Amino acid sequence: MKKDRILVTGGTGYIGSHTVVELQKAGYPVVIIDNLSNSNAEVIDGIERITSVRPDFVEGDCTDIETLRRLFASFPDIKGIINFAASKAVGESMHKPILYYRNNLNTLLNLLDLMGPNGVKGIVFSSSCTVYGEPDENPVTEAAPIKKATSPYGNTKQISEEIITDVINAGAPFKSVILRYFNPVGAHPSAEIGELPNGVPQNLIPYLTQTAIGIRQELSVFGDDYNTPDGSCIRDYINVVDLAQAHVIAVERMLNDISDKKIEIFNLGTGNGVSVLELIHTFEEATGVKVPHKIVGRRAGDIEKVWANPAFANEVLGWKATTSLADTMRSAWAWQCRLRERGIM
Repeated sequence: MKKDRILVTGGTGYIGSHTVVELQKAGYPVVIIDNLSNSNAEVIDGIERITSVRPDFVEGDCTDIETLRRLFASFPDIKGIINFAASKAVGESMHKPILYYRNNLNTLLNLLDLMGPNGVKGIVFSSSCTVYGEPDENPVTEAAPIKKATSPYGNTKQISEEIITDVINAGAPFKSVILRYFNPVGAHPSAEIGELPNGVPQNLIPYLTQTAIGIRQELSVFGDDYNTPDGSCIRDYINVVDLAQAHVIAVERMLNDISDKKIEIFNLGTGNGVSVLELIHTFEEATGVKVPHKIVGRRAGDIEKVWANPAFANEVLGWKATTSLADTMRSAWAWQCRLRERGIM
């Protein structure tokens, strides 16, 4: 039986590309829209090498509603959306708040506006553990209070969740699964796709691997005076392929009406808190490669410690993160080495 087409916004980006791979492996036809502001169209070649299927691709900006209207007209069989089209760096958002509000919120509003008229059954929204702010206790469950955001990035996720809830509660004819990620890391085990932001990386692992291979001089660890065992921030690092697989389950849940709820929210994490310094040491032990690093001052907007209680996703979705952190670090290094082989990085 032919499966419904899925629109993946931001699908040439890091998490988006890995999710397209998993969707295609599960038999879903995919169309990607991406403005390539933080990715490269060559990612599509990598997706095709892994899956032997080339997804349809539209280069365009989701903040332009007319571009989206044309896309829906060209692909009238779209029944599900996974929205990754968002700026995503906490630190950058502190300096460029207007960019983050305009990009992240206008994209979502445009998609929601067009879903009903185009017969789309549901949207999987890429949210974040940043909605919990500095949590009262760890591990964090979905019932934890939503705290005041510590960054414009986190605030766009909070506002987006509120927008989706308001639109659906007002009678919109579609469903939503909101996935609150913790910290996605690693690369596809084939080393055909991975995290490759344009310019200087804003996220930890690509900066770490670029430092390890000699592109960057040293990695900055933002603060060693937090209330944690080694003084550095603690996060829940989840393998990107494990994360991508959860999106396929969420899509199937919406399209097949497995749940009678119109909105569902799930934490996606491993349940393990790992400090930045522990992560560096895990990378070094897993790969045998040293990472030059130095301690610098705290970074505005950073949360001290947060990790997931993924029990709800484990039980209800039947999903669980299974890849070890050491294997994940090896996959990130293999990806960086492949980029060097290709003369890209």
